[in-house]
Amino acid sequence: MGRVVLNHSTHIDGLIPVLKKLALNNKVKTVTPATISRARGKSSNLVIRVSIKTINGYKAIARKGKTAQEVFISTDLSKDELKKLLDVCNHS
Repeated sequence: MGRVVLNHSTHIDGLIPVLKKLALNNKVKTVTPATISRARGKSSNLVIRVSIKTINGYKAIARKGKTAQEVFISTDLSKDELKKLLDVCNHS
């Protein structure tokens, strides 16, 4: 079971509950929400996409409305397994 590192005071609405569900998986070590930025497009619902591989896991991008936030996930899961897990956590 992993943990969610809350080192910023602001997060995208609805992101933290999804990340806490993600951290319940045994292969997820840490989940760290990072930089918030403005996005060009607009997504009405919260969407989390796996972006690139990092040294100890993956970087994902969470988007809602015109706001985007980086999320770093330290895990042993493959990219496809992580995508499936994020889909399950985001829709439950």
